[in-house]
Amino acid sequence: MESVSDYFGCMVFDDRAMKAQLPAPVYQSLRKTIDEGARLDASVANAVAAAMKDWAVARGATHYTHWFQPLTGITAEKHDSFISPAPDGGVIMDFSGKELIRGEPDASSFPSGGLRATFEARGYTAWDPTSYAFIKGKTLCIPTAFCSYSGDALDKKTPLLRSMEALNRQAMRILKLFGNTDVKCVRTSVGPEQEYFLIPQELYEKRKDLIYTGRTLFGAKPPKGQELDDHYFGVIKPRVAAYMEDLNRELWKLGILAKTEHNEVAPSQHELAPIYTTTNVATDHNQLTMEIMQKVAARHGLVCLLHEKPFAGVNGSGKHNNWSISTDTGVNLLSPGETPYENAQFLLFLCAVIKAVDDYQDLLRIAVATAGNDHRLGANEAPPAVVSIFLGDELTAILDAIEHDTPYLAAEKTTMKLGVNVLPRFPRDNTDRNRTSPFAFTGNKFEFRMLGSSNSIACANIMLNAAVAESLKIYADRLENAADFETALHDMIKKTIQDHKRIIFNGNGYDGAWIKEATENRGLCNYPTTPDCIPHILDEKNVTMLTSQKVFTQTELKSRCEITLDNYCKAVTIEANTMVDMARKQILPAVESYAAEVASAVAVKKAAAPQLTCAYESGLVTRLSAMTDQIAAYTDALEDAVLKLKGAESVITESQRIRDTVLPAMARLRAVADEAETVTAEEFWPFPTYGELLFGVR
Repeated sequence: MESVSDYFGCMVFDDRAMKAQLPAPVYQSLRKTIDEGARLDASVANAVAAAMKDWAVARGATHYTHWFQPLTGITAEKHDSFISPAPDGGVIMDFSGKELIRGEPDASSFPSGGLRATFEARGYTAWDPTSYAFIKGKTLCIPTAFCSYSGDALDKKTPLLRSMEALNRQAMRILKLFGNTDVKCVRTSVGPEQEYFLIPQELYEKRKDLIYTGRTLFGAKPPKGQELDDHYFGVIKPRVAAYMEDLNRELWKLGILAKTEHNEVAPSQHELAPIYTTTNVATDHNQLTMEIMQKVAARHGLVCLLHEKPFAGVNGSGKHNNWSISTDTGVNLLSPGETPYENAQFLLFLCAVIKAVDDYQDLLRIAVATAGNDHRLGANEAPPAVVSIFLGDELTAILDAIEHDTPYLAAEKTTMKLGVNVLPRFPRDNTDRNRTSPFAFTGNKFEFRMLGSSNSIACANIMLNAAVAESLKIYADRLENAADFETALHDMIKKTIQDHKRIIFNGNGYDGAWIKEATENRGLCNYPTTPDCIPHILDEKNVTMLTSQKVFTQTELKSRCEITLDNYCKAVTIEANTMVDMARKQILPAVESYAAEVASAVAVKKAAAPQLTCAYESGLVTRLSAMTDQIAAYTDALEDAVLKLKGAESVITESQRIRDTVLPAMARLRAVADEAETVTAEEFWPFPTYGELLFGVR
């Protein structure tokens, strides 16, 4: 039987493949580019292209594509074959360094936020050698950046790479001050946990809302939801287990480090978590993971739902972004060590993160803002929209001691004793976990829990990297010019704690009292919806930081604001139009038909026995008739609210109107339609119910 180690990464042109395929000088030059950012020589590019083509063709590939991540939130690819005409009328398989390094896709149809006019079509893709090429189907996929003819970034990879460079640049300055001269670079690493739902494909195809929007726009609660917590970490059903096994194999072939799988809280909800890897690669891998999850599901007669809130009344899906900073020498800069109180380097990097999250809490909220995630944040299943940091008791006590210049008395390690001799004793972690915190320290990393399940992790890591780079820059500027490094270091750590302790909260983030305290007493930002937060990306402090760190240009930031709000408006408008369509063509006819059936039964009964009152049936007909009138009126009102969007003078105004008028109209229509579902006979209801969808995979 073939072992995982035999086929892991077999479809990736990784370091093993490069060593085997490339001449030693070429390999060494390419590694220097990957590891140290050295410029790539044209002759090296040609040699790599030839070897990459031979490797791919030997594995059945006939085409190549520059695989990139435009601002649509998904990936894009244009396939070209390797064939070139031969003099004898045949073809040869060819691939040049120029074709490897640069591509020219049509940039006119991708979101640009005004950066490009429709008639200005030229764009460029540029090979990212730090992310390995891979084979998908019969196509060699080459991870690339994507920019316009004018050089503006039209993708998520380019600013992510810029943010990684910015953080590396500033972190290296700090490490030099601590005497770490052997370090050549600092990288951030990420492990994104991916939540998702699996439902039967035959039921999915009967729901227009799932097909058009990825979530259910109507649906009454079933008799059972997640109340018993019996699905969480429960026995994985055979059909789901077969899916997970198939999914793991496909991911492992692509070198994706899929590690953990389990049932999540809601019925039909599951999670996949990978091992950590460099942020750029982790982002590429997560985009691939989402694509492959959906493809593999189809093989099993299932549909994988990645929407943040596919079902009302049960938990939605997030994507926890586990983020850390490490050197090329293998040192995790967020690892406290055995004596964190004495670990000044750790404390400085910890303070840099605290300062960054406090100073740019709005950017972190912006990074996770989508129409889908707005339904999830603060819904007692995900962190609130208010950003805060959880540090745990030990680190909080250490920072408190530093702030007040008092001795820190380390607590003794607690040994867990479970009262049964046969069970092992083990040391208890110094820090508990806080699942209600948006940004929680979990031992040697931070877990940013606000991301939605369909989000690209690039956005959150761009903002996080950039904000921490800014903190480190401020620290390095001060420390490099300090007369006494030790004194300046202590004073700066102390001042950071004093200035930014408001962002630290170790309590229950779901508690309404916390939101009041956070906003009224601590002055933290609270942006419940996408229209509330996105315009703040153009606040002066944010523009200054992001442009000075060379992560975005001002023009690119304006385009991101425009694109994000435009995507929000389009997503909700599609949902509203789908609701109108379903209400008029499915729900109203169904309820009316059932009312007519009941009314006919009443007439038959009274004709046979005039003395019968038929109180139940008559009351039901009256109730159903009132509901159809309400559904019809609310449908008209929703349609009218959508039509009025056309007069909006800007995308900001349009998004605010959606928030204030369209979403409430959708909620009113849904409420009465869901009530109608609860009193309409099952055989009349026009599409699968929540009970069927959530418990349909057996």
